[in-house]
Amino acid sequence: MPSTALLTDLYELTMAQAYLEAGKQGRAVFSLFVRELPPRRNFLVACGLEPLVRALENFKFGKEELSYLKSLGLFKDWFLDYLEEYRFKGDLYAIPEGRIVFQKEPLLQVEGPLPEVQIVETLVINTLHYSTLVASKAARCYIASGGKTLIDFGLRRAHGPDAGLHGARACYIAGFAGTSNLLAGKEYALPVFGTMAHSFVMVFEEEEEAFRAFAKSFPDRAVLLIDTYDAVEGAKRALKLMREGVKVVGLRIDSGGVEKLSKQVKKIFQESNFGHIKIVVSGGVEERSIQRWLSRGAPIDVFGVGTKVLTSSDAPYLDMAYKLVEYEGRPKVKKSPGKKTFPYKRQVLRHYEGGYMTYDEVLPYREGGMVELVCKDGELVKPLPKVRDIRETFMEDLSRLPPELKSLDRKLKYRVLLV
Repeated sequence: MPSTALLTDLYELTMAQAYLEAGKQGRAVFSLFVRELPPRRNFLVACGLEPLVRALENFKFGKEELSYLKSLGLFKDWFLDYLEEYRFKGDLYAIPEGRIVFQKEPLLQVEGPLPEVQIVETLVINTLHYSTLVASKAARCYIASGGKTLIDFGLRRAHGPDAGLHGARACYIAGFAGTSNLLAGKEYALPVFGTMAHSFVMVFEEEEEAFRAFAKSFPDRAVLLIDTYDAVEGAKRALKLMREGVKVVGLRIDSGGVEKLSKQVKKIFQESNFGHIKIVVSGGVEERSIQRWLSRGAPIDVFGVGTKVLTSSDAPYLDMAYKLVEYEGRPKVKKSPGKKTFPYKRQVLRHYEGGYMTYDEVLPYREGGMVELVCKDGELVKPLPKVRDIRETFMEDLSRLPPELKSLDRKLKYRVLLV
């Protein structure tokens, strides 16, 4: 993995040099949290810790990075020597990935010598922000689906390759069955899925010929795209093949009136005793369309979800901050209107009643809450959980989320007490 050391903002390094010159190297604690949840978000899903740990392992200033920094004419030679030796040796305290979280709760706290933990600010925010953003959007799709299969199709319109990779991981953690992204499948052992494109159908002189060719090549997993020309006629051609004994497991609709077409297509197959056929829908899918189609009885079995989730189109950012809360054992508080922070390293205690979350307390750190020590002196204190285990953590928390907080439309504020 290439160095991540220049994935930072200039002022992180200018502050670090000034800290060192001023003798400010005491132990500091920075806290990462979301000030307020976006509109239509009643909760978030903590995500991105493992990618961050891997990125910090590669936060090293090599010859190329140091040469570039020297060319800027801003940094002193002794500071460049400091950077050459830099390795992240701080402590990380975090709420585990997959946990449901709320406003003003410390997703991550970074502790160590002030210059060292200041330098990683930008990388910390960037990595946890995106994964948490997408996992939270994906969780809404999972809630809307009512147990239907969801597949991440978002790589092609994600905001860059890394976004596609981390977005696929976040979607899986939040309930998706898998992804079309092969790199994510390889890196995170995710199930991978795929069908065909309209171009495949268009290459052949006849749609039926295209269907036969694909089914021949993939006899046990053929999902046919039926809307290149006319979805109903395409469905009838797929039915013809099935009557001949060709195995087709699903039909994909990627455009048009999804609700009406899915009902028409399902009826055709039910009347021919092939009602087991799976209906797959893709193209602009998100939680609201899923909820609308299913509430109107659309017989959809699988949703291919892409652009609107990996870009979190309705809420494309979180008001996430990385703030100094403690220095040399003393509390540090920002008092700016609307951006006031809390002092000290913190713990989160979650309270339940009748099996459901009722409120959270955010109080000075002690062991025994949601926040756990992840890294000590730059080293993991225990292996990070596998993605499948993180997914189970999310499922457990979701089962204990009050039903009213699962609403896609009502904006409700879960009680978080700052002590």
